[in-house]
Amino acid sequence: MKRRLTFRQVAGWTLLSLLLLVASAVAVWRGDILRAGLDPQIPFQTYDPPPAPDYSQADAWALWDARGPQAGNAAVFFVHSTTFDGGSGWNGPVRDPKADAYLDRVVLPNYAAPFERAGVISVPRYRQASLYTRLTLRDDARDARAFAYDDVRKAFETWIARHPGQPVVLVGVEQGAELLDRLLRERVAPDAALRQRLVAVYLIDAIVAADRLRPETPACRARTEVGCVVGWSQVGVGNEGAAARRLRRALVWDDRGRLVDLAGRAALCVNPVTGSVGEEIVPARRHLGATNATALEWGVRPAFMDRLVETQCRGGLLRHTEPKTESFREVGNWADRRKARPYNLFYADLEADIQARLSVWLSRARN
Repeated sequence: MKRRLTFRQVAGWTLLSLLLLVASAVAVWRGDILRAGLDPQIPFQTYDPPPAPDYSQADAWALWDARGPQAGNAAVFFVHSTTFDGGSGWNGPVRDPKADAYLDRVVLPNYAAPFERAGVISVPRYRQASLYTRLTLRDDARDARAFAYDDVRKAFETWIARHPGQPVVLVGVEQGAELLDRLLRERVAPDAALRQRLVAVYLIDAIVAADRLRPETPACRARTEVGCVVGWSQVGVGNEGAAARRLRRALVWDDRGRLVDLAGRAALCVNPVTGSVGEEIVPARRHLGATNATALEWGVRPAFMDRLVETQCRGGLLRHTEPKTESFREVGNWADRRKARPYNLFYADLEADIQARLSVWLSRARN
């Protein structure tokens, strides 16, 4: 004789089934759910952005002429990557505790510090486009990313006026590289006097249209060149899905200052291990060193792991083998894992690259 389930048992099993269904849905669509939570839910055209920074004031700068113990005589202008998640607005305020914490803990020690030996480093705070704008191709998101450019341009004008005659190094990471790419073409390349002072430009982990580089500031072909651009967007070897998505979703500047689709054009790739263009496979033995410098104090040089990754510029992207060491695992919450990596695979390579180019620049300046 079959035993009949009680109402309580039926209700319990029904509730358990619903919970399992919800859990499965969250697992499948978790990214979409979290992404939707970052959407400001207001058109950019009617959005009231945060107050503009005043770059004559120290609090508008995360670093202002920071000098390490072995700093050279160059002036380094560093534009940081995305640190503001979004949700409350399309563009972040100049001071946001959570965004500032990520900047200080992850971005500066991993990406600005490789240039510390070149000279004094300045890092403007700006009304950056939120992480959400990097996860959608909506026109609102493009407008928010373009909006951030005006802050960076104004910061640059304040900064360059304070460094007359010094050799100049420009560095941008992810969103910062995107903005610096536009600054390079609209402000730096047309200025012959400024170009004479330009040691190099580093556009790190960003898609840049190779045919949009101006002849005055070309891609670097060797570490003996100055006034040129080192730029790449990196992806692990074999991760063809991520590579295809990155190129398909890439946005680049047009002549009117708008972000438009890359649309199949060639992307810039200068291998940071060699400091040159070319599609040859660069063996791991030439790799100078990766590090996880997260939370390291400014001015403290980290330990490196050399001969770690094999690299190749192919199809407009820098393909690299994935290190297996625990230090180079993606960590943090869902949003943090979509920002600049909490380590730098090419820290020592960038350090060597800028030192080589600065030596060439100084030698030419003396002659």
